[in-house]
Amino acid sequence: MRGGLDRASIYLPIILMGFMALGTYWLARNTPTLGGAESQKQVTHDPDYFMRRFSVKTFDATGRIKSEIHGSEARHYPDTDTLQIDQPRIRSFNDRGELTVATARTALSNADGSEVQLIGEAVVTREAPAPAKGAQPPKLEFRGDFLHVFVNSERIRSHKPVELVRGNDRFTADSLDYDNIGRVLELHGRVHGVIQPRAN
Repeated sequence: MRGGLDRASIYLPIILMGFMALGTYWLARNTPTLGGAESQKQVTHDPDYFMRRFSVKTFDATGRIKSEIHGSEARHYPDTDTLQIDQPRIRSFNDRGELTVATARTALSNADGSEVQLIGEAVVTREAPAPAKGAQPPKLEFRGDFLHVFVNSERIRSHKPVELVRGNDRFTADSLDYDNIGRVLELHGRVHGVIQPRAN
């Protein structure tokens, strides 16, 4: 009998390890996982933070102000990483220090502010630059229900009717593509213009 107990005790650690392995497997199968539910959660278009009556400024590497955004309220949407702004007023300076001011009922900006869609009573005004050699370029103003502003490349586009005021001249069109760096303006659709005579 003693010999039988000795032989059984040899296998006892193996039997205990087997029971522990079965117990661990059972726990792993029946323990609820928190991470899995989070990863499978459907991403919705709901804001994750708000700002009210705010002002945000951005600066370049030398400390010079690049842009300033004011708004009555802003909402950030994490699924698209966009910022929707109510009653925006945006002031932006290009590399030459020229000021552009934009307003609208609503603005939709991407994460870094390089693209801004102005919606409802949109107005973009490029102030007259400092006089250089020759005649000073006049102030330039774009108006429409929708204006898409590309800040870094200094472009303005719209697929909706627009009005352009350049000094005393006035143009209307069904759509627009303006390149401020290349000084190229494309008006499409029904284009009408009134050009005032230049004073001598």
